[in-house]
Amino acid sequence: MIRVLLADDEAMVRAGVRAILGSGGETEVVAEAGDGREAVELARAHRPDVALLDIRMPRLDGLTAAEEIVRTVPGTAVAMLTTFSEGAYVTRALGGGATGFLLKSGDPYELIAGVRAVAAGAAFLSPKVARYVIDEGLGGGRLTREAQARARVSALSPREREVLGLVGAGLSNPEIAARLHLVEGTVKAYVSAVLDRLGVRNRVQAAIVAYEAGLVGP
Repeated sequence: MIRVLLADDEAMVRAGVRAILGSGGETEVVAEAGDGREAVELARAHRPDVALLDIRMPRLDGLTAAEEIVRTVPGTAVAMLTTFSEGAYVTRALGGGATGFLLKSGDPYELIAGVRAVAAGAAFLSPKVARYVIDEGLGGGRLTREAQARARVSALSPREREVLGLVGAGLSNPEIAARLHLVEGTVKAYVSAVLDRLGVRNRVQAAIVAYEAGLVGP
């Protein structure tokens, strides 16, 4: 079971999200928080697989809570679940270490798939958010970004480029291992090396480089 911490200041929203996640049969909400400070405290106490956070919450906003959870509870993946998809929120969330950004207006399956993906160590963005990240998130002109990405990727070995392409396609470490006929520990080592060589903090940022470099389709 995927253990989830759910944080939202509206009890009815939490009830709806809990019901959706429960319908998938593989997710358990182990704790609920009504504000960001409580979310951080519960993350430290329960060590869930995924912390699913709203952005606008009292006492401590979700973005600040996400950064604190990433910093102090390293075994917990963080995903934002919000009605707000403004660029500044997306940029700060992903820059702060979140590996998922989901919209409440999305399909229920999208929520289940997103939680499953980030729990497995992959990244997941709602389509609207993904388009923003691709079009605006890296700054500068599109051709300049593509040239920069290709230059960065050229420093990788052929196997590392292959792994990066699969990360960009949204595959988790176990899925990459199965695709390349490798053990999962070897894939983890490759992913860590790729992140280090590219100078990025997480799989979301690596996926952006992979897309810009042409390793994955639009």
